[in-house]
Amino acid sequence: MRINIKPLSVNQAWKGRRFKSDIYKKYEKELLFMLPNIEIPAGKLELNVTFGLSSKLSDYDNPLKVFQDVLCKKCGFDDRRIYKGVIVKVDVKKGQEFIEFHIKKYII
Repeated sequence: MRINIKPLSVNQAWKGRRFKSDIYKKYEKELLFMLPNIEIPAGKLELNVTFGLSSKLSDYDNPLKVFQDVLCKKCGFDDRRIYKGVIVKVDVKKGQEFIEFHIKKYII
């Protein structure tokens, strides 16, 4: 199904500036430390992410933007290069949360 409407960006959806919370800053610091140094291919990219979430109330895409922003910061690329994304949500027990990801060259 196609709906002819211009998609709304997160930046357009909010008024004014947004500020990182203390929880975001702590998460960013920990994630930057834990992420490996990976070589990002040139050109268009595909990002596959699986989020292991302990809350069944969590939206599957809710943690994506924050993770993606930190990944880009760590690896030195702009997320506008991502042309395909696959997001999977897996239910896990509390304390067993995880993020699994793979980034590769996007091929049509």
